This record gives sequence, C-alpha cells and structure tokens, in this order.
Amino acid sequence: MSSNIFSSGWTWLIPALSTALLIGAGIAGVGPFIAVLCGVGVIGAVFTAVYHAEVVAHRVGEPFGTLILAVSVTVIEVSLILSLMFAGGSDKAVLPRDTIYAAVMIICNGVVGVCILVGGLAHREQTFRVEGAGAGLAALIAMSALCLVLPAFTTTTAGGTYSRSQLVFVALASLSLWAVFVFIQTVRHRDYFLPEADPRNPEAHAEPPTKGETWASFGLLMVSLVSVVGLAKLLSPTIESAVESVGAPPAVIGVVIAMLVLLPETWAAVRAASADRLQTSMNLAIGSALASIGLTIPTVALAAMVLGFPLVLGLDPKDLVMLALTFLVSAVTLGTGRTQLMQGAVHLVIFAAFLLLALVP
Repeated sequence: MSSNIFSSGWTWLIPALSTALLIGAGIAGVGPFIAVLCGVGVIGAVFTAVYHAEVVAHRVGEPFGTLILAVSVTVIEVSLILSLMFAGGSDKAVLPRDTIYAAVMIICNGVVGVCILVGGLAHREQTFRVEGAGAGLAALIAMSALCLVLPAFTTTTAGGTYSRSQLVFVALASLSLWAVFVFIQTVRHRDYFLPEADPRNPEAHAEPPTKGETWASFGLLMVSLVSVVGLAKLLSPTIESAVESVGAPPAVIGVVIAMLVLLPETWAAVRAASADRLQTSMNLAIGSALASIGLTIPTVALAAMVLGFPLVLGLDPKDLVMLALTFLVSAVTLGTGRTQLMQGAVHLVIFAAFLLLALVP
C-alpha cells in the first residue's frame, strides 16, 4: 500500500479536484450539471478519505486501523447531519434519528450479511473472536435502546423527544460507552479483536508506509473530509427535491446519507471477508455502528441545545420491531464465533425488508 500513496495519482488528484469543485460550485451555484458533478465528487472524496484512513491505519496496526476507519466514516456522517440540520432548521428534527437508525440497520444487516455471505461462498465457514463482538453488541443494544427506543415512551416531553436533562444524560452515556469500548478494543483487551490464529501478526500486509507518507495521507484525509461535508451541504437541496419528486417518505433522506457514508467501509469489510479476514470485517461493522451512535448523539444533542433545534429521537412502532428483530438475530449470529451462508442470508432478508419499509411504510 505504501508504494502506491504517491505513485497512484488518483489518491491526491481526487481530493484536489473535489476541493476545486467545492469552491467553484459555491461561487457559481448548483445547477443540474453541477449537481451531478458534486455527487461524483462526494463519492470520490469518500473513497479517497477511507483509502487514506487505511494508509494511516496500516501504519498504526490493528485494531487501531478499523477504529480510524470507523471514526472517519462517523465524522463524515455527523458533518452531513449537522449541515442538513443547519440548512433545514426545525424541519430536520428527525434527520439524526433516521440517519442513526439507518446506519445501524445497514451495518448490522447489510454489511454483516454481505460479509458473511461472501465469506461463506469463498471459505464455507469463518471464525471471529466472540469476546470482542459480544461486548460490542451489548454496548450497541444499550446505546440504541437509550437513544432510539426510550424517547418513544418517556412522558416528560411528547412526540419522541427527550427533556434537556434526559438528553444530556443520554448523550453522556452514549459517549461514555463508546469511550469504554475503544479502551477495551485498543488497550485492556486488544487481543479480543485480533484473529485467534495469530494475534501477534493478524494480517499479511505489505511494508507499512513511512512516517512522511503517513502524514501526507493524514493531510489528504482531512482535505477529503472537508470536501465531502462541503459538497454534501451544496447537494442537500437537490437530494431533498429528488426524494419529494418520487413521493418517498422524508426518512429516505437519512437512508441515503447513511448508505453514502457507509459505502466505502462496506467495500473494505467485504474485501476483508473475501480474503478470509472476517475478524477485520466484524471490527469494522461493530466499531462503526458504535461510533455512529456514540459520537453522533452527543454532537447533535449539543447542537440542538445550543441552537434551540428540536430533536426527535423516538422510533415509530414498525422501526422498533425491525430494530428488535435485528438485535435478536445479531445475538444469535455473534454468539458462536462461527458463521456460514444461512446467517448471511437471514441478515440480508432483514435488510431488504428495512429498505422496502423505508420506501413503503
């Protein structure tokens, strides 16, 4: 990987072009043609951001690598949510909820399902460390219940919202659980997130990048993230108009955002599963889902309280059922540390049902 940082022109050319496009579109405005270019620019910037995150991750090692990827993707997600909230104000009160719920469903069903299916087809049966996956799933269930389920049942405020004190508690609890998970993953029980076969050398990689290459990739990672946020903000009116024009529910906007930011991470996870590195896939999936709640909720909660935005977090009944089904099946899948085709098929069926119900509630 390190030899390609500078020799592969796209790794620096795409961030440069995306930044130029951001400046040009901001000056000239976003027409139909510019909107298409901005969409291409967002996708390109997302992929280069994750590529450079992988370069940095390769230098620091596993499981720090998957942590960097998860945090990078979550920074993109939070930035997109905040930019759309600032643009839409009170009309975007449910956007954080819809995006977080979509991210959890996409990761726990779509990403995990595809990884298990691809890994099963290529290697029949795969293994991962259940100690790490189980701890992550427990934290994810608790965080999801606090952030997405309980607001639908509290009585201090109505309409799926939290009072100020409740919102502060949930934000701090989510951030604390995520921080504890990161400590467990990187310090106290790092071995739980390494393959059982050889924890000291979990993956056979090329030579790590040099310190200079690592810092260059870190800088290009920051440029790519800025481009993603800026271009997405310019595209937000176009996305909303497209959703309205096809008669889709507003919740589809959250699904689009989540699918956009998770696309490159999905690719990385599937690639790892295909190479018989399901442990890396699980680290990516669980870590990203936890970061999606643990970092997004405190950020949007702070923004809502400071700026006075309404924030609706409680899910609708059908979404509560889908979330409960997802966690029930995930507990079975992650309970043995071994996977095969059937488990992947079940997760993908649930994912297909999620997509259908998002379009036809």
